Amino acid sequence: MTSSPPQKEPSARSPFAGCAILVAALAVMVFLIGFSVLTLFRQFNEIAKFTDNKPVPIAAVSIESKEVELNALAERMELFRQQLLGDSSTSLVLSPAELNLVIASFPAFKELRDTFQILEIQGDLLRIAISFPINGKPRFARKDEPSWIASDTRFLNGTLVARPQLLKQEVSLILTDIEVPGKKVAPEFIGLMSPYRVMERYIADSVLGPAMARLTRVEIVGGNLVLSRNPNETPDAQVTHAQVDSASSRLFKVLGVAMVVFLIFAGAVVLIGIRAKAKKSRE
Repeated sequence: MTSSPPQKEPSARSPFAGCAILVAALAVMVFLIGFSVLTLFRQFNEIAKFTDNKPVPIAAVSIESKEVELNALAERMELFRQQLLGDSSTSLVLSPAELNLVIASFPAFKELRDTFQILEIQGDLLRIAISFPINGKPRFARKDEPSWIASDTRFLNGTLVARPQLLKQEVSLILTDIEVPGKKVAPEFIGLMSPYRVMERYIADSVLGPAMARLTRVEIVGGNLVLSRNPNETPDAQVTHAQVDSASSRLFKVLGVAMVVFLIFAGAVVLIGIRAKAKKSRE
């Protein structure tokens, strides 16, 4: 007598649950991608309100007939660099005019020319004329462009209002404002740019890098920028990692909150579906 094949027990798992979870996961992914793209385009639209299509070149300070001035400045800077290697206290005082001469004449600062110039010092703040290139709104690339996504460069033409401060082993600028004639710069953009690491590119420089690493203080005193080292002083004006990352972390916090809210919603939908399926099965 042949035995009948064993009957499969009905699965306790509902196929609806698996499908619902997959649908919810896909919905979360689509939502996050859409939200990120929307946020990105809104950000670029705001940036376009206070930027221009063309740069406004900043004329470099003329160094003609200033050989005596330049030689004296170079000697002071070299003496300061040598003193930084020792164990005694030392400082270097630079006026706005001297800072501009450094930018105009020293090869290391060539990249700052035509884009960065000290206008004046007010109180403990530097006022700096800038013309910075910024990536514009993403678009599909043209035939002559290498990738499939490109953007048209925008230019931030205005004035930085900033306080000099140490950031680990470099001089940086804590922005308090960005002034653009006839336009208002979004506070979020200012927060995103601050601290502006104007000297970051020189950390690896064989001369400037070690010199900055020996500084213990940078400040404005009597309308001049003062760089100093005191072997008995621990730098107390260093920018923390939290300050550096605060602006960028805001976007991730928003995305995180949006994701949590959406996951709660998706989970509620799945739970309702499972309960409805279970109730139908009992009936």
